[in-house]
Amino acid sequence: MTTIHAIGIDAAFSNMGFCRVTITLGRDGKATIKCSDLHLETTGREDKKVVRKSSDDLRRAQELKRALVAFAEGAQLAFVEVPSGSQSAAAARSLGIAVGVLASCPCPIIEVSPMEVKFAVSQRKKVNPTKPEIIKWAVTQWPDAPWIRHKRRGKGFEVGDLQNDNEHLADALATVRAGVETVEFKRTAQFIGKDNEATRTPDLGPASRKRPELRV
Repeated sequence: MTTIHAIGIDAAFSNMGFCRVTITLGRDGKATIKCSDLHLETTGREDKKVVRKSSDDLRRAQELKRALVAFAEGAQLAFVEVPSGSQSAAAARSLGIAVGVLASCPCPIIEVSPMEVKFAVSQRKKVNPTKPEIIKWAVTQWPDAPWIRHKRRGKGFEVGDLQNDNEHLADALATVRAGVETVEFKRTAQFIGKDNEATRTPDLGPASRKRPELRV
């Protein structure tokens, strides 16, 4: 079996979702994904009357970069759906910043397409899952993950109910689920498996595990 430590990223300028996973590949090539951590990095805007927008955008990009680099520590791979397409100049600006932040990822990236993500969630059916459906799918797949839940009761929700912000975390997990099915991942996993074998400390038997005797 091959074990790979990876992260999934839902790339966006205002809300960037991260998940940390361990992928275990069996001899049959089937991937088992275990989620150990989730994180949502949110960058808010400063008062335009106090800070120039260009300076504020730079600050927010730096915050996202620091969050990405810190979360990727120890990861061997990253899965991401690189954002593309915009309908306004402001959206194009945000998209460009998000892609620039992705470029700072310290580990190799496996890129997936929007269609691959949709197929992963819908189990290869030609449907377009909604945000609530993606959240429901992800929570069903990884019920023990640290999802964002309401801590107080409010209008339309109770304590412990899932928050809408989970969509970014669910999207991050969906990129991983889609990514392990790609040819690029399967090829990369072979090299990672060989590297893991090469760096593994050989077990020389019980004699090698004895503590050295102390001589006075």
